[in-house]
Amino acid sequence: MHTLRKMRGFTLIELLVTMVLLALILSSAAPVMQISAKRNKEQELKRDLWQLRDAIDAYKKAVDDGLIKKTPGQSGYPPNLRILVQGVENPRDPKKAKIYFLRSIPRDPFANDPELSAEASWGKRSYASSFEEPAEGDDVYDVYSLSNDKGLDQRPYREW
Repeated sequence: MHTLRKMRGFTLIELLVTMVLLALILSSAAPVMQISAKRNKEQELKRDLWQLRDAIDAYKKAVDDGLIKKTPGQSGYPPNLRILVQGVENPRDPKKAKIYFLRSIPRDPFANDPELSAEASWGKRSYASSFEEPAEGDDVYDVYSLSNDKGLDQRPYREW
């Protein structure tokens, strides 16, 4: 007598249903992953802007406190971002030690051109220019992102 043994395994339909369900799950997770990645870049942008602005303010305070020489007509803000990393000599220190404000210039996380240096990835506004129409000048009063994108809160990154 022949006994039929039942074959064990999955049918083609079961495999197709499983693949469709996996595809649906993955396609619904992709937007969440994109938003999470954008949120991380936004947090990095906020941190970098805070760090640069804090260093610019510290430089200005050092000028106001007489630790950095200022000529008449100068605003007291740094002439460029590099000087915050390179440091300036302290005239009050007999050893002429330098005062440093940054370890390195962070790169704008939303900069599109990988060829740009970290300093060139930021827009710079001089003390003499307005907020509405920022322009570079003899000093760096503020920095902003050059990205034309908008954040998750729909504000352009340039206005952060």
